[in-house]
Amino acid sequence: KIYFDPPLGRCCAHFVPAEDLVVSYGASDLLTAERYTHVMRKSANDIKKLQIAGLYLDVKLGQPLDLQSDIQEKYDELEGDSPSYDNDNRHVLYEMHVNLDLTGFEDKDESGEPTEIALPYVVTIARGSNKILAIRRNWYEDDPLRIKRMHFVHYQYLPGVGFYGFGLIHVIGGLAKSATSLLRQLVDAGTLSNLPGGLKSRGLRIKGDDSPIMPGEFRDVEGYGDDIRKSIVPLPFKEPSQVLTGLLGALTDEGRRLAAITDLQTGDMNTQAPVGTTIALLEQGI
Repeated sequence: KIYFDPPLGRCCAHFVPAEDLVVSYGASDLLTAERYTHVMRKSANDIKKLQIAGLYLDVKLGQPLDLQSDIQEKYDELEGDSPSYDNDNRHVLYEMHVNLDLTGFEDKDESGEPTEIALPYVVTIARGSNKILAIRRNWYEDDPLRIKRMHFVHYQYLPGVGFYGFGLIHVIGGLAKSATSLLRQLVDAGTLSNLPGGLKSRGLRIKGDDSPIMPGEFRDVEGYGDDIRKSIVPLPFKEPSQVLTGLLGALTDEGRRLAAITDLQTGDMNTQAPVGTTIALLEQGI
């Protein structure tokens, strides 16, 4: 989101995650969307600065309400964070980019008659109190077409049939899941092959109960003068399969190809290569 910040006195570029931008269903892009809403969180001090600057109406909002979504809870779980409800006293504001036909500001034709065409506006409402903080015109004053001004830049990895497009999870998600499964199988096979389990006869007693034997550990057994190999049978665990190793490499190479990720041997390149070639290889590797 690119906007002018009155308290800072300059333009700012603010990252907006997808869950904080609510887009109307069926929209193909932001320019043709009938409505989209930016969910903002601002402290009382920041709102007061904007009210003094004249961007927001000077009204009392009361106590902020908590907005803990399922997505934020998942973020906290992945990052190991816990919400601090006592210290997070931020207000939730809904900045809605909508088309409205406001009374007294109607769109009129050449004869001065209202056309009942909705014009683009930006309406900011405080969650909880439902008080309107601002209603701003969202087109240039000298624009005869009154085209909606765009404040957001939508980044897509690949254009798709929906509004959000396709990401890496759609392109190589299946390959990544299969590669992860193969990697776990190879690790499990190596672990079981290095320290296999087995079966022992009921009459053979091992000191220390039946707890697992650690790598490199030898325990005493109560023998009966016979070969203990007749009482212990290790399970036939195989070494990690070479076929699975080759399949894992093939899936990894296919995922790199689809994601346009390659391993560039920049250290082995010609030292007399042109500067432009070297910079291009370094940028591609980055």
